[in-house]
Amino acid sequence: MLKGHFQSAGASIEHGDTSVLFPVEELDATVLQRRDAELALADADAENVTVIAPTSLASSYFLTQHVLTAIPVDELLPGVRSKLADGLDTAIETFDLIQIGKWVTDSPDHSLAEYTDA
Repeated sequence: MLKGHFQSAGASIEHGDTSVLFPVEELDATVLQRRDAELALADADAENVTVIAPTSLASSYFLTQHVLTAIPVDELLPGVRSKLADGLDTAIETFDLIQIGKWVTDSPDHSLAEYTDA
């Protein structure tokens, strides 16, 4: 089940316009991943989050396999923010976080026996 801002985000940037963010481990900025990203995204309003959106099957696979990541926009270098702004209709500075990957919740496994009248 999807959770968080992936479908309710304030905006999205196409994956092809975000090459300056990858690999995220090499960014000169704070990069929150896994639980830290979940906490940051939970505290953020949806309209203050922009997500990286897939543009092809390959980019969709890449993004869904990517660990949930939140990057504070104000932590990015001005050159990186400028390149990202080219892919947005609004100013990048209006957002607090960039979300990479999907935030999912665990759903319990069910047995088919649960749905039959025994």
